[in-house]
Amino acid sequence: MDRPVRIVTVALVGNPNSGKTTLFNRLTGANSPVGNYPRVTLTPQRREIRHRGWTLAIVDLPGIYSLTSQTPEERAARDFIHFNTPDLVLNVIDSGNLDRSLFLTSQLIEMGRPRVHALNMIDEARKKGITLDTTAMASMLGGSVVETVALFGEGFEGLLDAIIAAVETEVDAGLVKITYDSHLEQTISRVTDMIGELHPAMLDKAQCHWLAIKLLEGDDEVLTREGEHTQLIDLIRLERSALARNHGDEVDTMIADARYGFIHGLLQETRSLSKPDRGGDLTQRLDRVFLNQFFGLPLFLASLWVMFEATFSLGKYPTDWIDAGVKATGAFLNPLLPPGMLHDVVIDGVIAGIGGTLVFLPNIVILFFFLALFSETGYLARTAFLVDRLMHPFGLHGKAFIPLVMGFDCNVPAIMAARTIESPHSRLIAILVTPFMACSARLPVFVLFAGAFFAQWAGTVVFAMYVISIAAAMMAAVLIGRWLKGEGQTAFAMELPPYRLPTLRAVWFHMWERAQSFLQKVGGVILVGSVVIWFLQAFPNHTDRTEEFTASITVAQAQEDTPERAELLAHLELQKNQDRLVHSYLGRASQAVTPLFGALGFDWRDTTAILTGFVAKEVVVASYAVLYNQSEEGEKDGLKAALAGAMPPLRAFAFLVFILLYSPCLSTIAVIWREAGSWRWAAFSVVFSFGFAWVLAWLVLLVGGLVT
Repeated sequence: MDRPVRIVTVALVGNPNSGKTTLFNRLTGANSPVGNYPRVTLTPQRREIRHRGWTLAIVDLPGIYSLTSQTPEERAARDFIHFNTPDLVLNVIDSGNLDRSLFLTSQLIEMGRPRVHALNMIDEARKKGITLDTTAMASMLGGSVVETVALFGEGFEGLLDAIIAAVETEVDAGLVKITYDSHLEQTISRVTDMIGELHPAMLDKAQCHWLAIKLLEGDDEVLTREGEHTQLIDLIRLERSALARNHGDEVDTMIADARYGFIHGLLQETRSLSKPDRGGDLTQRLDRVFLNQFFGLPLFLASLWVMFEATFSLGKYPTDWIDAGVKATGAFLNPLLPPGMLHDVVIDGVIAGIGGTLVFLPNIVILFFFLALFSETGYLARTAFLVDRLMHPFGLHGKAFIPLVMGFDCNVPAIMAARTIESPHSRLIAILVTPFMACSARLPVFVLFAGAFFAQWAGTVVFAMYVISIAAAMMAAVLIGRWLKGEGQTAFAMELPPYRLPTLRAVWFHMWERAQSFLQKVGGVILVGSVVIWFLQAFPNHTDRTEEFTASITVAQAQEDTPERAELLAHLELQKNQDRLVHSYLGRASQAVTPLFGALGFDWRDTTAILTGFVAKEVVVASYAVLYNQSEEGEKDGLKAALAGAMPPLRAFAFLVFILLYSPCLSTIAVIWREAGSWRWAAFSVVFSFGFAWVLAWLVLLVGGLVT
C-alpha cells in the first residue's frame, strides 16, 4: 500500500553564527543572506525540498540564544515552535561551542517537540582536538545527532535521512527530560495542570508543561496570545515566592542551574579533548591588534580606504570595456532602426539610460568582494565593538553599527536589522539615521562624479563620501536624540565569532547576489525610468522658437560648405535642442522646483536627477545619461566630459553630498513606515533628511568658497 504524501514541517533553530542559515541555503537552494556575524536571519524563511519521497518544508527561524521574550527574534522563533507545532525541530549546534549552544537545546527539550540535532562546523571542532560520541549524545538528547559542515554540504544526506527516520518512527520526544529540584518539579506539575484546565482543547500536555516552566521563570509574556490570565499569573507569583523563600534562590536561577547541570553531565559523557585549543589563542592575538583602543579604529578606516580605492582603480578597466560595448551597441543599432520615435526611444532613451548605469556594475561587484571578506572573516562583527564607545555620545546603541554597515549594501534590510536592538528608543533612532548610510545604489553617482571632476583623487573622493555618510548619521542621531526623549542606553553585548578564512563560494555568493540585484534593477526600474524620462524630455517637440531655429538652420545649410558653416550648424542644432529640453514637460517640472536649489547652484538638469532619485538612486545616473545624450557634448565626449563642462568641481562635490543624504528611496520609505509603526515617522524621515542634506550641501559651498 502506497504511503500518503504529506508535507513535513521542519523548524530550523540555532544560535546566531552557528551556520544555521548557511545550512538552510545549502539544503534548499535558497539565497538568504549569510554572514560571519550574529542575527542575519530576521524573519522566518520557508522552502520546500523532496527527499526519499517525502516533502520537507524547512523553515529557517531567526538565530536565538534562548526561548525567552527579550527580543523580537526570540519571540518569533518561540511562537512558531509553540503555536505552529512543527512536525520536527532541526537544532543546529555549533560543535566548537557546545557549552553555549546546548543551553538552547535544553530549552527545546523542555518544549517536547521531536528533534534532530546537526552538530555543525564539526571540522572546526576537530581542528581544536574535540571528539564527540554522537551515539551517546543522541540517546541523552532524545533525538538523532548528525555531524555536518554546512559550508561544504558535508553530512547532509545523513541529516535528511535522520529527519525522515524521526518522522516515520514517531519517537516520543518527551522521554528525555531536564531534572529539576524535587520541589520545583512539584510546582511545575501543579502549574501544568492549572494551564491544562484553562485550555483543555487548545494545548497538549507538552505545551502546558513548557508554558509552566516559562511562567515560573517570570516570562509572563508567553500568555499574551492565550488571553488575559491575571489570576493564574498571581498564583504563579505566589509559587515563585514560596520556592525562593525555601531555597534561597530565585526560580529562574534554579531552572538555569538545572539546564547547565544537564549540559555539564552530557558533555562529561560525550566530549573528549585530545589536544589544546590553539584557535582561541590565534583569535585573541588578532583581537589584540584589530580591537586595540589606539590602532583598531585607524586600521578600520585604512581598510575602508583600500576598499574604495580598489573599487575605483580596479573597476576602471572593466568599466571602460562595458562603456565601449554600450557605444558599439548604439552604433550598431543606429543605422538599423528607421528614423522616428522608435529610433529615438531605443538609442537616446533605453541605450543611453541603461548603458550609462550598467558601466558601474564592476565597481559594485568589487565593493561587495571586500564587504564579503569583512563579513566572512569575522572582522565585520568586531567593527561594532570598535565604534561602540564612539557611538554612545551620539545617542546610538553599539548594536546599531551592524545595521549601519549593512546600509552600505541596501538601506531596506539594514533598517529591518535594527530589530535586534532591544530598546524601542534606540531602535527608532537607528531606523531614522540608517538612510544616511551610502547604499550601493548611490555608488554609481559617486563614481560618475568622481571620475568627471576629481579623476586623480577619485578613489579618495568616493571614500570621503562614505566617511561623510557615517559622520552625517552620527550628527543626525544627536539631533533626533535630543528631540526624541527616551530611556538611556542599554548595555551592549554581542558574540564575537572566531576568525575564519573565507571560502571562494561564500565570497562569490555575496558578489553574485549584489550583481544580480543590480542587473534586475537595470532591467526593471532603470529601464522604465529611462523611457519615461526620454518621453518627458522629448515632448512637446515644438516651442515658440522652434520655427526661428529651423529657419536659421535652413539659411545656414544654403551657404557654401566651409568649416565655419559646419560649426554654425552644430551650434544652431544645439541651441534648438536645448530650447526644446528647457520647455519640455520634464524641463518645466524641474524648473518649477529649481528655485528651491537656487542657493546651491543646481540647474534644472540636476533638479531632474534629484526628483527621479526619489524612486531609486540608480535612476540619477540614468537621468543624466538621457539628458546629456541630447546635447552635442554628450554625444561627442561622453557623459563624464559633458558633466565636467556643466558645473565647477565645488558645486559637483556639494551635489554629491546632497545626493548622499537627501530623501530615502520609495522602498526605504515603505520599510521605515512598517518598522517604525507609523507613516508619520516615514514622513519625518523624508523631510528631515532633505533639510539636513540641503544645509550640509550649502555649507560645503560656503566653506569651499572661503577656502578657494
